[in-house]
Amino acid sequence: MLIATWNVNSVKQRLDHLLDFLSGSAPDVVCLQEIKCVDEAFPTAEIEALGYNVAVHGQKGFNGVAILSKLPLEDVTPRLPGDEEDVQSRYLEAVVSTRTGAVRVASIYLPNGNPVATDKFPYKLAWLERLTRHATGLLAYEEPLVLAGDYNVIPDARDVYDAAAWLDDALYRPETRSAFRRLLGVGFTDALRACDDRSGLYTFWDYQAGAWQRNKGIRIDHLLLSPQAADRLTGVEIHKGTRALEKPSDHVPVSVTLDL
Repeated sequence: MLIATWNVNSVKQRLDHLLDFLSGSAPDVVCLQEIKCVDEAFPTAEIEALGYNVAVHGQKGFNGVAILSKLPLEDVTPRLPGDEEDVQSRYLEAVVSTRTGAVRVASIYLPNGNPVATDKFPYKLAWLERLTRHATGLLAYEEPLVLAGDYNVIPDARDVYDAAAWLDDALYRPETRSAFRRLLGVGFTDALRACDDRSGLYTFWDYQAGAWQRNKGIRIDHLLLSPQAADRLTGVEIHKGTRALEKPSDHVPVSVTLDL
């Protein structure tokens, strides 16, 4: 089973790239972030034509997440529990029914948190703690679970071209990395690091200052696996070639293969 995550940075602007990815790589499940549209404006018909079921939790102009699945989607749940006043569309969870049982997936678009001196940074940390509490509860189901998305977290120095340059950024602040480690610590596996310890494995290159051409990247798109999913992990791929396309997203897809 191939499960991918991709911050498309506007599904309308990257629709051709998305359809090509669905056709070429044929993932079973895709978690999208930053779709930047309301539910009704999502290109559902074009994606369904390729054999996918679609669940969307959109927001006008920014944020927004979606799950695409070749298999039936059940128990679709938008919004991260824990703060009824939080109206930002950053979380979507669903159960994918397979012949061998249920696989739970979540599409996550964690807040950026910059500038650090504003209320955006505490919101990011609080959101990550809410995610940790909710994910801890999901582990009780003892089923394959994949938390996939743009976490806006650089886990460690291997995941950034120049760690010193990012020390004061919300993506790499010690508080951010510590909160991310707490999430991992409740029982999740960083899929890529379970397969590859090398540095320089990036998933995002800024549009500015020739970051792509100079390989000044960072790794902020992650797939975190429950023990039941980690036991079935057979591979991870960063689909780096999509960043070289015309008018690309600044993120690239990342996928895991699970032996289900």
